[in-house]
Amino acid sequence: MRKYWDNSGPGAGLSPAAPQPVPSALTIGKVRIAPATVLAPMAGVTDTVFRRFIRNLGGCGLIMTEFTSADGIYRCRESKRKRYLHFYPEEHPISAQLFGSDPAILAEAAKIVEECGFDLVDLNLGCPAKKVVKCNGGSGLLRDLPHIKTIFEAVRAAVKIPFTVKFRMGWDDNEIVCVELAKLAEDCGLAAVALHARTREQGYSGNARWEWIAAIKDAVKIPVIGNGDIRTPEDANAMVARTGCDAVMIGRTAPSNPWIFRQIAQYNASLAATGVGTYDKPSELDRYNMMKTYFQMLLDEGYPHAAGKMKQFASWFTHGVPGGAILRKAVYEAKSEEAILESVEEFFASSVGREIAEVETGAELEAMPFATCG
Repeated sequence: MRKYWDNSGPGAGLSPAAPQPVPSALTIGKVRIAPATVLAPMAGVTDTVFRRFIRNLGGCGLIMTEFTSADGIYRCRESKRKRYLHFYPEEHPISAQLFGSDPAILAEAAKIVEECGFDLVDLNLGCPAKKVVKCNGGSGLLRDLPHIKTIFEAVRAAVKIPFTVKFRMGWDDNEIVCVELAKLAEDCGLAAVALHARTREQGYSGNARWEWIAAIKDAVKIPVIGNGDIRTPEDANAMVARTGCDAVMIGRTAPSNPWIFRQIAQYNASLAATGVGTYDKPSELDRYNMMKTYFQMLLDEGYPHAAGKMKQFASWFTHGVPGGAILRKAVYEAKSEEAILESVEEFFASSVGREIAEVETGAELEAMPFATCG
């Protein structure tokens, strides 16, 4: 199936489907998600700071936690548990994602999630990491549908909040089980399913195969969320047009372009108003404000090892920035949080100064809606 950006391969040369906006809202159980866009759960990324950062930029309907060990939540002290599951009121609606393989422990962990006030609980059947698969978690469970059924039934019986699942197509091309798994989820009372349209064997390589999202949509009546290879608003609309999915989930694009959700909303609004989808692209000032805001949020949160987190995100945040390698090098070599902030200030000084000067002198400048989020 051809994506917006895919000009080679089996789908090349096919006429693209007519633009189909991402739905304005989605209801999972009794939880209304508007717009129908989801921040994917990502280990080491979607902590409370990044979730609030994305929420504040606008356009994201549902945010999800990092995938969290059900066994760890069940067995750890309450104080440590609160740290793992901490979130702020402005993060609603929010879903907690769990991984594990023991039905009883997953059920107990889901109860804890519900007691903490999460709006939804999600089961991870997609993580391809060897250490997770080795423990029969994540995508490791895809080879045992009867056991998955037991987990579905145990968790569904344990909580009243909507229970969802995110999974991959299957273990490899010879063991594709996603349609059967989606039907199983529906039969067991789950409220929605999300497919990352790759196999466990693929990891994050190759193209996501959206045709399997379409196959699941044809097979079940519960909401279907599509995930994989959404890099632009055009991609999001192409996925909806080609699969009929009820919502789109975005993972790796979000750290490198945290405006993606707002851009999708802009694209849909302009498409509805004029028939042509357009959206704003971030300026140097926007990027400067974005980095400074996120780094300051880490410091305000008292984030442990904030400098390490800043360095981790610097590689994403400088994606597409002219001369970004210079900034990354400066950030990586910095010895403290303050030094990192100084390197950001120094790098953007000339370009941001130019933009500010143009605004102050009344020069006509493209709209910069993102800058207000700094």
